[in-house]
Amino acid sequence: MIRKIGLLLIAGGVFIACSKNPITGRTQANLVSETELQAAAAQQYKQFLSSNKVISSSTNRDAEMVKRVGQRVTKSVEEYVRNLGKADLLEGYQWEYNLVEDKAVNAWCMPGGKIVVYTGLLPITQNEAALAAVMGHEIAHAVLYHGRERVSQGLAQQGLGAALSVALSNKPSATQNLILTAYGVGSQVGVLLPFSRKQELEADHYGLIWMSMAGYNPREAIALWDRMEAASKGQKPPEFLSTHPSEGKRKEQLEKYMPEALKYYKPVSK
Repeated sequence: MIRKIGLLLIAGGVFIACSKNPITGRTQANLVSETELQAAAAQQYKQFLSSNKVISSSTNRDAEMVKRVGQRVTKSVEEYVRNLGKADLLEGYQWEYNLVEDKAVNAWCMPGGKIVVYTGLLPITQNEAALAAVMGHEIAHAVLYHGRERVSQGLAQQGLGAALSVALSNKPSATQNLILTAYGVGSQVGVLLPFSRKQELEADHYGLIWMSMAGYNPREAIALWDRMEAASKGQKPPEFLSTHPSEGKRKEQLEKYMPEALKYYKPVSK
């Protein structure tokens, strides 16, 4: 796959490599190869699962739902990139879907298709379509290289070096934390290198398309955000809302994306 390579000026007067995203067309910081990032993410994912309570999909209905919804949404992602003639974007992906016992209202997807949903999210989603909206959004962050973009910016800003392998060797703790934070893993989501508004809206846009292709009504995404906002009133906002655009902006953009998403929507017969 050939990408247009250039230079991007960031804080501190440091120049870093950038490339044009093959789906969105937006120029992104790109210091890290997808291959090495997937390898690092797989290791971090394994460590996360080993230190948290994973709920079995074979014995728990909620965990089975997470797996079922994830499989349907990722199948639509694969179809979408294949139709674009860009199936290689998912090279190395081995999808995994896990429900973890945690009260946090959060979910995330790491490169290579490593997905986690927290049990604290389910009282807010309430149904499969809303869960698909969240999972589609998080998958979009990975597939659209948002995490790689943040890791690249973080490596440059923190002086960790251009090569991820070197950074992991020289400063393993700082680099591991950078990777985890870049994908919203753990309690510090949104503190370091929060997703930009542009990244969040891109994830909303493509997540809406992919949930629609999977047979989930995209209108449920707006109802989901209503419940998210209601859950945050009078208390600290859920982790999932920490970096999102304002309520009005998000709903306004979702409404703009809705006609396009509805073109992809074909309800699945039960």
